[in-house]
Amino acid sequence: MSIAFDPQKRTFKLDTATSSYIIQVYEENYLLNLYYGPWIPESFIDGRQCRRPNASFSPTNPAVGGGFTPDAAPMEYGCNGTGDFRISALAVRNADGNSVTDIRYVGHKIYAGKPEIPGQPSTYVNHESEADTLEIYAEDAVTKVRVTLYYTVFSDCGVMTRRVRVENTSSYSCEIERVFSMCVDLPGMDYDLISLYGRHYKERNLERRPLAHGVQGIESKRGVSGHCQNPFVALAAHNVDEQHGIVYGFNLVYSGNFSALAECDFNGTTRLIMGINPVDFGWTLMPGDSFDSPEAVMVFTEDGLGEMSRIFHRFYNSNLIRGRWKTEKRPLLINSWEAAFFDFDTEKLVAFAKTAKELGIEMLVMDDGWFGKRNDDSSSLGDWFVNEKKLTGGLSALIEQVNQEGLKFGIWYEPEMISPDSDLFRAHPDWHVHVKGRTPMLGRSQYVLDVSREDVRDNIWKQMYKVLSENKIDYVKWDFNRNISDAGSAILPAKRQKEFFHRFILGTYDLMNRLVTTFPDILFENCSGGGGRFDPAMLYYSPQIWTSDNTDPIERLYIQFGTSMCYPASTMGAHVSANPRTGYETKGNVAMWGTFGYELDPRNLTEHEIEIVKEQVKNYHKYYDLIHYGDLYRLISPFDNPYRAAWQMVSAEKDRFMVTLVTMRVESYANVILKLQGLDPKKQYRNEATGEIYSGTLLMKAGLILNGVAHGTGESCVLYFTEV
Repeated sequence: MSIAFDPQKRTFKLDTATSSYIIQVYEENYLLNLYYGPWIPESFIDGRQCRRPNASFSPTNPAVGGGFTPDAAPMEYGCNGTGDFRISALAVRNADGNSVTDIRYVGHKIYAGKPEIPGQPSTYVNHESEADTLEIYAEDAVTKVRVTLYYTVFSDCGVMTRRVRVENTSSYSCEIERVFSMCVDLPGMDYDLISLYGRHYKERNLERRPLAHGVQGIESKRGVSGHCQNPFVALAAHNVDEQHGIVYGFNLVYSGNFSALAECDFNGTTRLIMGINPVDFGWTLMPGDSFDSPEAVMVFTEDGLGEMSRIFHRFYNSNLIRGRWKTEKRPLLINSWEAAFFDFDTEKLVAFAKTAKELGIEMLVMDDGWFGKRNDDSSSLGDWFVNEKKLTGGLSALIEQVNQEGLKFGIWYEPEMISPDSDLFRAHPDWHVHVKGRTPMLGRSQYVLDVSREDVRDNIWKQMYKVLSENKIDYVKWDFNRNISDAGSAILPAKRQKEFFHRFILGTYDLMNRLVTTFPDILFENCSGGGGRFDPAMLYYSPQIWTSDNTDPIERLYIQFGTSMCYPASTMGAHVSANPRTGYETKGNVAMWGTFGYELDPRNLTEHEIEIVKEQVKNYHKYYDLIHYGDLYRLISPFDNPYRAAWQMVSAEKDRFMVTLVTMRVESYANVILKLQGLDPKKQYRNEATGEIYSGTLLMKAGLILNGVAHGTGESCVLYFTEV
């Protein structure tokens, strides 16, 4: 097994394909982390338990020898109030009113496979032999709070996942004030913290900064993971680049308020915790109750940021994304939004479909505006019945006509939202998220529905089910176009209002799970004003997410490069639009790094543009597997180079690959040599366009010379190579 326990040393050793992780049950049953890093054969490292000489007024446990103090020890799961003054992973306020929490080892279990998390998304095993799981049981002897630390090791892919369960085994109630999914103590602080920041229209920009003494990190308290920070961080050695150096990557499988914090202490050591944001969070545990944290995914590699990303990509494609569309080719779609916005009717949509079919497009998606009396964004969210003034004869008549043109049909929903001007709001004014005595804030002329309530979820589901079950719908786009303010629920008692944010997310997961289990053949795409909820939890329900509302191909380079730090191309919704910044060649070349589709009125294309689109459609089918499931190599990042960007997709067998180069702006002297990556040095590769043959060694060592290619601003090229 990839997990072993040494009863003499009382150590656990967890081995992935790239790393070792060692936990010790120390004196007085303290749980300590002895090692996390490159694979080593040893299962015990002495001398790491105590760092007493550097302690700073740190209290000691007199029952432990050597001046042991939790404040200077590598605690496996640091808790609040008993001598460890660093950021805490767990704090439970007990019946006496204090939040002193001290968990000690009481037992463990090791087994093959991986358990699910009740009511929450998580990674999974395709068969038990893929992974082993360790459950470490710890308990606070005073409060009788029992904590289970879950570790699942995917031994073949360099991945370990972690989560926590907290149980109240006492006869009194208690309140969880903070519960992080993971805690890692590293012996040094010579790392850069890498994160993905942004905003609407400019999501997931790469930011890298050296760690400093004190607490630093990222978080969201918007009710969702959000546009502004993504639940991903990495700790990378200062000299790390795409191909070389030690990197620890962390990603939280959660769509709500999150926090990822690193603290560098007086010892020059680093603690990183990741989990639910403790701001506005609390959870009451009655006797016998339990609480499950979301899951954190941990990746380690010595081969740089590129390999960290590829490990995440392979793992998510194999062990997070589910269902029919995990492996089946997804239909090439055209979305009506940028072509028509709210201004459409049956005739216009059918005309779109007819022209789209001639281009080789396979599915028409009707976006916002088909329901209630919705002609702009000021009304009707929550009224999920067809606006027959727009769609003459109803939805089924439209779908039948679109199907007759040879296209599948998709539809847009925003189930978690409600308009003040809606039948639903007039019937149930208490169903939106609000607090008593305050006028709630509006966002995009809408409120958020309190989907923490079962009656609210049931109403929305009943409306959705009627439409989806009575019509031949092949695709659903699920949107979420505002963040949560005025957070409160009309049915939660005062002492449980801090549970609202997490209950809201659990309610969203419940609705999404109903959709994907009831309609397993529907292709489900997530969206939140573009990429405002681009996180692993959403990928558990939808195999793809709309990456950004910004379809400008040059701006998309930054967004897609940042997103690719941990999310694979198969998940990144990317479309060709009518944006005037570049020609259709570059629009298509950039969008091909993703799920690919169109966001325009196909009737407005010129004859020349039609031929370009037809060629793009052909390449979409020809290179689908290579793009969606190949290994990504970021050759030139727009975050590092102001003039151009380049990337490469290589098949798992290394028998074919593609290289894309985009010139963002003209450089006075453009001598471009791309040193490719990930090839077999012993193989010969043919350029499909020119017939020229190169060795893998030459392409990686000497490089591919591209002088005069894609030279102008906004120009691009894609080169395809196959093994000779």
